[in-house]
Amino acid sequence: MPKGRITINEDRCKGCALCTIACPQGTIMLATDRVNAKGYTPALLVDPQGRCTGCALCAVACPDVCITVYRSVPNPQAAATV
Repeated sequence: MPKGRITINEDRCKGCALCTIACPQGTIMLATDRVNAKGYTPALLVDPQGRCTGCALCAVACPDVCITVYRSVPNPQAAATV
């Protein structure tokens, strides 16, 4: 199964929450304890169990291009040689 992670540019995020709706794993939520320089509550990756697959649906949904997706796919040949 692919593993992923995202970074969110909190300074650009306007807290529209479209990424939270788009995430099939439910690993993105809006901050409750801070606001950015523009006064918005930014989105945050909350993924202590590592459920993010790097599907990039959140990045596609983000109208302000605040999300960068990193994805690693296991090499099936490496697993077969072990």
